Amino acid sequence: MLKRKDLEKREDLLAPYAQKSKHTKGRCYKEDEHSYRSCYQRDKDRIIYSTAFRRLEYKTQVFVNHEGDYYRTRLTHTLEVSQIAGAIARALKLNEDLVEAISLAHDLGHTPFGHSGEDALHEIMREHGGFDHNTQGLRVVDYLEERYPDFPGLNLTYEVREGIIKHSTPFDRPRAAIRFESKGSPILEIQVVDIADEIAYDNHDLDDGITSGLIKEDDLKAIKLWSEKERQIKREYPRIKGEIRKYQIIRSLINDQVTDVLNQTEANIKRFKIQKPQDAEKIPERVVTVSRAMQALKKPMREFLTNNLYQHYRVVRMSSKACRFITSLFKIYLDKSEQLPPTTQSRLKKADKYRVICDYIAGMTDRYALDEYKKFFEPYERV
Repeated sequence: MLKRKDLEKREDLLAPYAQKSKHTKGRCYKEDEHSYRSCYQRDKDRIIYSTAFRRLEYKTQVFVNHEGDYYRTRLTHTLEVSQIAGAIARALKLNEDLVEAISLAHDLGHTPFGHSGEDALHEIMREHGGFDHNTQGLRVVDYLEERYPDFPGLNLTYEVREGIIKHSTPFDRPRAAIRFESKGSPILEIQVVDIADEIAYDNHDLDDGITSGLIKEDDLKAIKLWSEKERQIKREYPRIKGEIRKYQIIRSLINDQVTDVLNQTEANIKRFKIQKPQDAEKIPERVVTVSRAMQALKKPMREFLTNNLYQHYRVVRMSSKACRFITSLFKIYLDKSEQLPPTTQSRLKKADKYRVICDYIAGMTDRYALDEYKKFFEPYERV
């Protein structure tokens, strides 16, 4: 039978620069560790069983939930990030349990309606402490989740909490990490989640964009990254069906980018002489990254997605509607807080009114926010 001490001993087989669970900086509230799980395995389980994690199923990635059940949600995106990050961590001999825990938690602070919901709340909260989903994710696991009698939140380890607050991609820029010691780059496990999120974002949004009809495959022929893969797939399978061809192209794009990350990161680890986890924090640039050649290939694709998907008039309309929903709901709760549910009202005695309402709205799913909006603004809707 494997006990926690045995699992920790197994981690000695990881790379010297991997973060070992026995070297964790610990939890905010002292508690005995589990007999048969490492601290990071335990964190992963706590995240999966949290309310915030379940709600990701009905939170927008790009397309609002009612647009169709094929498109990715925050939950499916999170699982895809975990899959890619786990593969990278395994190949680099990093701590896979830690990487999976951070991956599963990295979007817990997201609002309904994606980044447009976040922008709306940040604007409302500008004079009241602001809002960003990294900080909100930390609030969720440190305070808002109620599961245990001895402490608030999930009482996760320092390293997982650091991975939430310092999560950074071209789409996600952390606004604050003042409670965490290192001001440099994060440990390699956190960097792995960041690059996996970026790979998942680009390729899976491309998939959903094509499926929605907002992007035409013919429009992608001018993008070298796509066109070369398309020619390769057609050579190998000249009679392949369109839907399968699309899947194989995107699958191949993800594989190439993950392989590139592994090769470049291995070279960076050698170049920077990284021997222990803390060494990565002293490097001003990211160690886990794609090569310059891959960056150059990805740039036109990202610009294409920005111009043709994220700024498509239908997506912009959805974003505009989302901002109106959230702004209207916030105002109506602010004007008369008695309309909040009792559990949320009870928090008003101890916390700032704006922050309590912000927490409540940020925790909503798209569907719940839409239902609330209907109850308040459609006269024949039951309240």
